[in-house]
Amino acid sequence: YIILHSIRKDRQVSNMKKISRRKFIKDSAITVGALGLQSYAPTVIAKTKTKLRVLGTHVTLQEQIRKKAQKDLGIEIEFSPGGSAAVLHQASTHPESFDIYEQWSNSIKVLWQASAIQPIDKSRINFWDEINDLCKKGSIVPNAPKGLGDAPYKMLYVQDDLSLNSNETNNISFLPYVHNTDSFGYNSRFIPKGVPYETESWGWLLDKKYRGKVALVNAPTIGIFDAALAVEAQGLMKFRDMGNMTRDEIDKLFSILMEYSSKGHFRGVWSSVPQSVELMASGEVVIQSMFSPGVSALKGMGVPCVYAAPKEGYRAWHGVMCLSSGTTGNTKDAAYDFMNWWLSGWVGAFIARQGYYISNPQRSKSFMNKDEWDYWYEGKPAENSLKGTDGNVSVQPGEVRTGGSYIKRFSNIAVWNTVMDTYEYSLLKWNEFLLS
Repeated sequence: YIILHSIRKDRQVSNMKKISRRKFIKDSAITVGALGLQSYAPTVIAKTKTKLRVLGTHVTLQEQIRKKAQKDLGIEIEFSPGGSAAVLHQASTHPESFDIYEQWSNSIKVLWQASAIQPIDKSRINFWDEINDLCKKGSIVPNAPKGLGDAPYKMLYVQDDLSLNSNETNNISFLPYVHNTDSFGYNSRFIPKGVPYETESWGWLLDKKYRGKVALVNAPTIGIFDAALAVEAQGLMKFRDMGNMTRDEIDKLFSILMEYSSKGHFRGVWSSVPQSVELMASGEVVIQSMFSPGVSALKGMGVPCVYAAPKEGYRAWHGVMCLSSGTTGNTKDAAYDFMNWWLSGWVGAFIARQGYYISNPQRSKSFMNKDEWDYWYEGKPAENSLKGTDGNVSVQPGEVRTGGSYIKRFSNIAVWNTVMDTYEYSLLKWNEFLLS
């Protein structure tokens, strides 16, 4: 199975290749998973009530969003959230089981090579011109670093030969929508609060002072980069290109991680945001890979979790919303309505309250009060307490979002979540690490 570099010029591949591809995806997923405006009114609504099946992750497929979309669009919407490995496996091998897939840009190579998704006609995206340059050109502002690895702009446009690259065409492989910069979270009751971009460092994940109290995210296209950033920050090795490691570099990286593991440095790994919250809330870990909703939830519980702004830069991700290759007719029309709804304002404001950004933020501004906009997007101190999506207070008066403004955060990208050329080999090494 060759899944990662050459996007085929002809979709009519042999049955044997399809079987091989699917077997690899299945085996890989098992390996990872075994361990451990006012409301937007759509232009087109089917006369009969259409059912739209959306497959994706817990962090965006939330019940409040489903109910709001269903009410606004007048269609039946079914959310099927799951862990990243499980949903990618399902989408890649059974495109008939969903109509829309949403996850992260590092899933695009797998989905496209597996013929699981179809091109999206960007002329049917109402607010396409409002989407900012982060995904279209690679930088949030001119001269900002694009970041190593699978920067989403590299895979956005569908070419005539069905390859994916950054040359603009009328068809796109995914709708750019939610995105964020990720790092690690730490409990400031046990770890003195650092200075963003100055003293906070990925190297803290390998600081021996926190032995037995450290966790990583259980995802090879994500956790491997947290580990690599930590190893490099500690001066234990240097990568030629962290976004596309060689086999020798992967061997050396995991040799270091295995040595730490043998000394009991890692408490474990987590596979979902609720698991990461439980690990820190229970006191089992004091520092770990984290996603923004987990940090927000912990703060709402009274746990002083700080989301670091590492001096080495962030690991970034971009959400992708994709059309199943099997979606047609009225369901396809409903899928376009759902994608347009995501960019229509309300939902962008909703997910901002868990620390996520939307690709056309100005349209969501009117759905946020000034204090929310200033805190989440402008990096200004909160004048009042702010609630997260769960209704709990997650931001106290006077608090400043770690890492500052939207532009500041995305001007400090080190690497994107990535499916490397050596992905298959990294899966094997990741599995060894989990079993150590």
